Amino acid sequence: MNRTRPAGRHDQRRPGVTASAMARARRQRPHYWFADRLLAVLSGQRPVHWMLGHTIGDAYEQLVRLAPGAPLLPADRATPVVRHCGEYHPGPGVIEAFARIGSGDRVSAMAFRLEQGRDQRWRCSAVELGGERVTAAR
Repeated sequence: MNRTRPAGRHDQRRPGVTASAMARARRQRPHYWFADRLLAVLSGQRPVHWMLGHTIGDAYEQLVRLAPGAPLLPADRATPVVRHCGEYHPGPGVIEAFARIGSGDRVSAMAFRLEQGRDQRWRCSAVELGGERVTAAR
C-alpha cells in the first residue's frame, strides 16, 4: 500500500507548486527583495531612510534625489508591483538587476546594482529608472 497519496487515489501525480510557495522562493532571491524595497521607496509608500542600511556608495544619494517625486507612483494611484525581475552576474558578489514595474496599463523600468559585502549581506550600490520613451525618427 502506497501511503503517500490519499486513499482511493490511483494516479501518481503530485500537487503542483502553489502561488504562495513561488512568492516565498521569490522573496529569498536578493534582487527581487531589493526590487520590492526600491519600489516601495520610489512610489512613495516608504520613506527614503528605510533603505539606509541597505545601500552603499552613491545609491542612497540617488534615492534621495529620485524619491521626492515618487516617480513610480502612477497618476491613477494604482498600486505598482514588480512584474518581473531579471539578473546578470558580471562577477562574484555582484548582481546587476532590472525590474519591470506594472501599475494598471503602465509599465516602468528600474535597474539597480547589488554588491555583496564581507559580511555576506547584499547592498544596493546604484539605481536607475527608465526615462521618457523615445520614438524613432522616420
